[in-house]
Amino acid sequence: MTTELAITTSMQRYLAERSELKFLFFGGKGGVGKTVMAGATALWLARQGRRTLLASTNPVHSLSGLLGQNVAGGHTAVTGVPGFWAYEIDTRETIERSKREIREKIQWFLKFADIKTKADDFVESATMNPAFEESAMFENMVDLMLKRDYDVYVFDTAPTANARRLLGMSKVYSLWVDKMLKSREEARSLREMLSFTKKKEEDPLLEYLLQFRTRMGQARQLLTDAGKTAFFFITLPEALPIAVITRFIGWFHEFGIPVGGVIVNMLLDRQALGADVPDFVLNRMRMQDDHMQTIREKFDGSVRAIVPLFDQEVRGVPMLGQAAEALFRA
Repeated sequence: MTTELAITTSMQRYLAERSELKFLFFGGKGGVGKTVMAGATALWLARQGRRTLLASTNPVHSLSGLLGQNVAGGHTAVTGVPGFWAYEIDTRETIERSKREIREKIQWFLKFADIKTKADDFVESATMNPAFEESAMFENMVDLMLKRDYDVYVFDTAPTANARRLLGMSKVYSLWVDKMLKSREEARSLREMLSFTKKKEEDPLLEYLLQFRTRMGQARQLLTDAGKTAFFFITLPEALPIAVITRFIGWFHEFGIPVGGVIVNMLLDRQALGADVPDFVLNRMRMQDDHMQTIREKFDGSVRAIVPLFDQEVRGVPMLGQAAEALFRA
């Protein structure tokens, strides 16, 4: 390998020392190989005898292409690998279900407030928000985490900025629900004071908010539990991916989401190239060497693996197995 960067705790050793880890997230700038590294990890875990689900929370899915089989729309057994399932999360059904639920809650509220307006107008406004799809994706992710049907879940996330918003929703939701609960309690108390009857009215919106808060609290507890959750950042030996994960590692620490470490992907291997190397490739190698020095300075002790650039596309279980061997080299 072209670098002298010492890996103090390898990916294999890191997971071996944390056998209770249940939720593994892989993120980074677009194009750095998040899907491949997530897939290689899921394959390796399944081959260790752990019932594993590889799930994509990226709106632009690529698991089906990686595995060479259709895994969209449901949990699909990966051909030839016992204990390995994959799932490209489809938000369409969740979005439609959310619209129905929102419509019901708004209709009840409008009736409660005696407002003569159609709920559909409010539903359209609420669901046109670009963040609505991310919210639906988060809902699906939380559903998977709370069901606990598998020994371990490996998530191929969206590019880091989207992953930040996605995983940060548990805290945002909690703050929003607390404010909504306070408003609902005040409104219900006022309505009961003005009512001539002492009978307490049912408040489905308040009940929904209380259930939602409990669910988000459970999700946040899991996402911030260093014994169960780890987020791995993938980078290339290039300036922009390094800058991106440097910024977001700090943010994840502040948010309380445990960072498992950094994986360096697509490093050119001098030994594999031989003696007669074109100038273009030599220049790329020198550039990577410079950036490996930066990685050494910024992430010393946090690099879990250095994965080479393969001479062919990583696609299908056999090539994914090669990637897993490189990623989990002791």
